[in-house]
Amino acid sequence: MNASQRGFTLIEVVVTLALIGLLAGMAAPLTETVVRRGKEQDMRAALYQIRDAIDAYKRAFDAGYIEKSLNSSGYPPNLQVLVEGVRDVRSAKGAKFYFLRRVPHDPLTPAKRDDEGGWGLRSYDSSAQNPREGEDVFDVYSKARGKGLNGIAYREW
Repeated sequence: MNASQRGFTLIEVVVTLALIGLLAGMAAPLTETVVRRGKEQDMRAALYQIRDAIDAYKRAFDAGYIEKSLNSSGYPPNLQVLVEGVRDVRSAKGAKFYFLRRVPHDPLTPAKRDDEGGWGLRSYDSSAQNPREGEDVFDVYSKARGKGLNGIAYREW
């Protein structure tokens, strides 16, 4: 064998690198979409968990298991109450109701220590179009900017 038959030519190497670059360029947006879809699924599951816990708190309040006050709407005062639990007024032993193990964090917002999991809170007496915090937590929404892959703004999920 002579020296010209041992390796790849420069053209073969350049064509191979160009094809690899082309494939990587096509795969990068797909990977970003898959990661984003995963975060959106996590957010949807977290919203479901929190909203289900808020509804369970309201049902327990309406059933008389939670202490009622005159001006209370029946919704929890904050999300941490769902984790810490509330005393069952029908129990002589001082049993508690727990609605969440922990407040799930919004996967689309940066993590902070004491921000109720990164969620925006809507009180019972605020509108859905202009949510604001208040004496209780009627609903939660994401503070993430932008729209989901479904075209709906994250705040509206």
